[in-house]
Amino acid sequence: MRITVRGIIFSALFAALLAVLSFVSFKLPFTPVPITLENLMVMLAGALLGGGYGFLSMLLVVVLVALGVPMLDGSGGIGVLVGPSGGYVWMYPICALLAGYLIRRVRGNGPVSFVWIAIIAFVFGDLLCYVTGVGWLAHLYHLSLSKALVLAAYPYLPGDAAKAVITALITVQVRRVFPVERLVGSSKVKLASPEVSA
Repeated sequence: MRITVRGIIFSALFAALLAVLSFVSFKLPFTPVPITLENLMVMLAGALLGGGYGFLSMLLVVVLVALGVPMLDGSGGIGVLVGPSGGYVWMYPICALLAGYLIRRVRGNGPVSFVWIAIIAFVFGDLLCYVTGVGWLAHLYHLSLSKALVLAAYPYLPGDAAKAVITALITVQVRRVFPVERLVGSSKVKLASPEVSA
């Protein structure tokens, strides 16, 4: 990955957008993990910026939170990263990296490409967060895995699937005009192919 000023600027912008969207938060009465739009930005960062800059963007979020900057719902500090939702946040950079890497390999902007982008965003940009998210919550509250899944995974899956569809809708539209290479200022600029393929 060639580091560009434009890529760094967009990485910072996506980190800032995640901070803004983190204020859209709905608390559920039976779990300490709220419903947020943070994971939507994780998926979009990978899909629109590619794996490298998506990773950089989400790593910036984690580092700033660790340094005490109020990036997540107006909160920051190590306490946030070791709190009930901390396990999810740790995985944000890896999710953006893998989702971005794989989505870049989906060619075209047709229906088949849309489905593949949605699936990749859901599995690698979102579900992967549950590995550390659910695991950390189970450790923190001394829960069995099945109980932790009920509290921190199952209720969120339909909403997360909808966010993956939104990610795919935005991605196929944006990359018609701004494919990753053009958006982040790569030296190899190519418009996305209009062909329907995956």
